[in-house]
Amino acid sequence: MVFSSSIFIFGFLPVVYLGFLISHQLKSRSAVLYWLIASSLCFYGWWNPRYLILIAVLIGANFGISRAIAAATAVRRRKCWLTLGLVLNIGTLIYYKYTNFLLDNVNTLAGTHLVIDTIVLPLGISFFTFQKIALLIDTYHGRVQTLAFGEYCLFVLFFPQLIAGPIVHHSEVVPQFRRLHEHRVNWDHVVLGLSIFFIGLFKKVVFADTLAAEDVNPVFAVTATGAVPIFLEAWGSVLGYTLELYFDFSGYCDMAIGAAMLFGIRLPQNFNSPFKAASIIEFWGRWHLTLTRFLTSYIYNPLNLELTRRRLAKGKKGYGGKHTTIGALITLLVFPTMATMFISGFWHGVGYTFIVWGLLHGIYLTINHSWRLFAHRQWPDKQRYQRLMWPIGLVLTFACVVASMAFFRAHTISEALAMLRVMSGADGIQLPVVLERIPGAHLLSGRAVNFLPEGEAYGHIHGGRPLLAIVGLVAWCWLLPNAQQIFSRFQTALGTQDNDKAPAWAQFSYAWRWVTFISTVTVMGLLYVQTNIAQEFLYFDF
Repeated sequence: MVFSSSIFIFGFLPVVYLGFLISHQLKSRSAVLYWLIASSLCFYGWWNPRYLILIAVLIGANFGISRAIAAATAVRRRKCWLTLGLVLNIGTLIYYKYTNFLLDNVNTLAGTHLVIDTIVLPLGISFFTFQKIALLIDTYHGRVQTLAFGEYCLFVLFFPQLIAGPIVHHSEVVPQFRRLHEHRVNWDHVVLGLSIFFIGLFKKVVFADTLAAEDVNPVFAVTATGAVPIFLEAWGSVLGYTLELYFDFSGYCDMAIGAAMLFGIRLPQNFNSPFKAASIIEFWGRWHLTLTRFLTSYIYNPLNLELTRRRLAKGKKGYGGKHTTIGALITLLVFPTMATMFISGFWHGVGYTFIVWGLLHGIYLTINHSWRLFAHRQWPDKQRYQRLMWPIGLVLTFACVVASMAFFRAHTISEALAMLRVMSGADGIQLPVVLERIPGAHLLSGRAVNFLPEGEAYGHIHGGRPLLAIVGLVAWCWLLPNAQQIFSRFQTALGTQDNDKAPAWAQFSYAWRWVTFISTVTVMGLLYVQTNIAQEFLYFDF
């Protein structure tokens, strides 16, 4: 069941909310809790009911292991239980997500013909696996109070964030689950949640799905056959996919936050206008925030800390400060960063293109951190440095992200490299003949630029107008506020205000501008839902 489908919007969500209101009137915490658990199981089982058995077994096993870790007093026994939990979760993820990929590589390297039935990837397994692992590690370190079974089930299953995140911490949502039956239903908050939900729906069906159908999929379908696009087609398709992924995931995050708000739950912010980032470090602090938090907290930081301890024990210097050595830079920055981004790339998808994408971002981050270390010495005047570097960093960061998306979308590495070669103009720049009418354009003809009639290319650009529309969407991302910024004073998500301990939502104001804006995006979104087949969110495949 997809958030942007008619069955979810007009069927599932109203029924679940009606049941929530009824159970809420009973003033019973158990009634509210188990109604949401049952609803979330129905939501998950809609795709394939047999995977309900898998998620039920994983929930039961992880709950038992977490209780065993909490109850154990000996460090060795706690570590054994933690190891068992990690093996269970990571092993399950590897089996369902990577078995076929690993088997294909074994067959290629060894010349064997091992065959296994196609394994269907259970939806959301990448996300709820990380969520369960985080809870086990936090339990091991004593950061988790004992959870009741119902609380643990809803922590894993809560349908607004079950399939594609955000990857939540227990401390963020469990206290809210415990108060579900206490708060009076506030219809202003319901309207606010629906407003954010329909903003996300608009971004998904009007922008993301349209970009996929008209600007991205047609070009990449042809390049998969070995054909080479012209210059503007290559730029249009890669830029289009970058924006498709942006609006698709941004739309999902808004819809998840909006749906959760209907039940009085605030989820953490997971997307914060990443194209406004002026560095790749800032980009990863804005794109998929909860994944970045998980990778930093549970992979990068422990690895960096262990390497730092070993280095200091040998009497060597650490990383940071004016006297950082090359050895410290490689050991304490380059290696942990590359290892973490390798895992990030492989987590996102099965294939070498995703690994290259992750390693490419690892290189970006390494260069960015090294540059900051260098820039701190060369430009002591921070304000002047910001004025000079912000516009350069904004454009450079966006260009690096777009280049990496060629690997993220392409079917093979060679296809991605061919696309980047065309985008770089290495084989010359071929433009539609209609652009030759621009004053002075004829002076370029016959040099690095050739003007081709549309019939001589496989012809998707149609005079470059789609590319102009894509440029307009880039300007949209750079200049306009996101949904959380629009509603920032209402604290609609965790992480958007300094004080996130309680949902201190302000009184909502039904101003005519808000009514006009929300009515427009809602009507347009629903019209697209009714006239198009619901497309899955891209992160469902990860």
